[in-house]
Amino acid sequence: MLDQKNKAGAGWLKSTGPAAGLLLIVLCASIIGLGWYRETQLRDSDIRAAELEAGNLARSLIQQAEDSVELVDNALIGIVHWLENFRDRPNAIKHLQDLLHLRKATLPRLRGLFVYAADGSWIATSETENIRGHNNSDRNYFRQHRESGDRGPLIGQPVRSRSGGQWIVTITRRLNGPNGEFAGVVLASLDVGYFVRNFSQFEVGREGSLALLRTDGTLLARYPFDDQVVGRNFSGSSFYRHATNEQSGTVHFLSVLDGVARISAYHRSQKLPLMMLVARGRDEVLAPWRTEAYWRMSMVIGLTLVMGVLGLLMLRELASRQRLLRTVSSREAEFRLLAEASNDMVSRIAFDGTLTYVSPSSQRILGWSSEELVGGQALAGLSPEDRSTVESVVADLKRGSKSEAMIAYRTRHRTTGTVWLESSLSVTRDPQTGRVNGVVAISRDVTEHKQLEGHLSRLATLDSLTGLANRRFLDDRAERELALARQTANPVSLVLIDADHFKAFNDTYGHLAGDNCLQQIAAVIQSHSTRPGDLAARYGGEEFALLLADTDADGAMVVAQRIRAAVEELGIPHVGNSAAGVVTVSLGVATASVTTKLRTLKDVIRQSDQALYRAKEAGRNRALDDRELMQSPTLQPSLAIPSVELANVTEPPQLR
Repeated sequence: MLDQKNKAGAGWLKSTGPAAGLLLIVLCASIIGLGWYRETQLRDSDIRAAELEAGNLARSLIQQAEDSVELVDNALIGIVHWLENFRDRPNAIKHLQDLLHLRKATLPRLRGLFVYAADGSWIATSETENIRGHNNSDRNYFRQHRESGDRGPLIGQPVRSRSGGQWIVTITRRLNGPNGEFAGVVLASLDVGYFVRNFSQFEVGREGSLALLRTDGTLLARYPFDDQVVGRNFSGSSFYRHATNEQSGTVHFLSVLDGVARISAYHRSQKLPLMMLVARGRDEVLAPWRTEAYWRMSMVIGLTLVMGVLGLLMLRELASRQRLLRTVSSREAEFRLLAEASNDMVSRIAFDGTLTYVSPSSQRILGWSSEELVGGQALAGLSPEDRSTVESVVADLKRGSKSEAMIAYRTRHRTTGTVWLESSLSVTRDPQTGRVNGVVAISRDVTEHKQLEGHLSRLATLDSLTGLANRRFLDDRAERELALARQTANPVSLVLIDADHFKAFNDTYGHLAGDNCLQQIAAVIQSHSTRPGDLAARYGGEEFALLLADTDADGAMVVAQRIRAAVEELGIPHVGNSAAGVVTVSLGVATASVTTKLRTLKDVIRQSDQALYRAKEAGRNRALDDRELMQSPTLQPSLAIPSVELANVTEPPQLR
């Protein structure tokens, strides 16, 4: 099958040369196209940023214009009120003149304040010039107030001041007589230069502009200042046609003044017939983007050309790969010959986990033929307990962090259930790229070996006669529990149990009966080992031990008394035990806690052994703990009896 695949691959290489070249061209063109698409996105982002910045500035400047006009209008309201109520007073004109001067002094932005009679003649002004002979009845604002009874403010078109000759913006209010008839106009003028100076504080670039307009399209002020366009009406321009329907927005237009393409934002005042236009030169906004786009696209095109050249070189290598595939085919044939002659199961696994080859030994090892396994997943029958371990090893092999590994795991046999396999795994690499493309596994059945290991493990930790833990396992567990107790400050107790006069029992009833007796005692002790932290063990000979985790001295004594009573209740005859007539046990209890000086396993064993010794000395068939040793003088250890290091002996001493 592998030979057929290699032959098919050689044919594919021959037939796909032109298609690969066309694909390379499409790929290079796509990369350049995507690069340009990205650049257009960046360009549009810069334009949106410029629009947003212009919109924010337009809202800020129109607010400033509103504030300026409202301050001036408040001054006009005060003057109108004074004239309509106090103009008949003596020296009214002189008082009015003083009022105008005072108002102007408090409003630096004012160009001047003027009061005109009903015929247009000047009554008073904040200016110092001679006002005799001046008449403003020909002004548009004067005619509009005379013909309309509206008492609101009127923002007029920019005009040249007759007193100073400069461009000014007028703000006027109607003055009524006692019977509501037209009595004149009160006017305040704002110098167009005031707005221009204010606009000049904001940076809009060399091609940018700031313009304040009336809503009818009349230009009131513009920065950069152009004396020729102030007062001009732009209602027919392309910008104004786009800006008439909304309160605010953005417009891209070609300026009729200088022919510059601009990105602009406008905002209308909600209180006054004013509109602010902020414009940035489009070329100026996009200049940084153009510079960066030039270098970025140059790099993309350059790298694409390099990729194209490398692609052409790769296409030239396609022919040489045909020869390589023929070589691989011959090696595959040799591999199959060796695999089929092996007693072990040889399998080849693709990068995606698919079995591409399995040797005939699979029938004997797994119960499935190689034809049934090829095409399936290598980990299909894996035991859930071993899956994570095997997958971790396979992942290391795929990443290339390992080139070979040995692993044992359980898998499913077709007829006999679960079997243990031991597999030697080695990665295979693509001869062209050197990348990992699969794994070769050599597997053998190690079920019997694993069963033997389990049996030996049980023998190493269990006592063969009683089925309890042996001495070595007890020592290991006790050391761990004591270490944990030191961290958590929880108590740990040890109960040593010894069958009374057991040598006499063996001499009387025989060793077979003695073994049966020990098994029954062991069953009683095991029945009192009920928690995960408890451990019942045969300590040696007729002596047993019970480790009680997280148990204080009182609790351990309760368990010890229950064991003593349960053994006595077995009623095993024992004529050598004259005190009871049945088999009994003596028990010694020691507890390691934060209140005792017992810290090591040797300390605990020594103390519980002394308690056991005193229990036997006191008559047997009883349980004593290390506290009673200290409280009862009669139970104090005799100085003539040496301390016994039970941790260093195989069999504890027997008391007769």
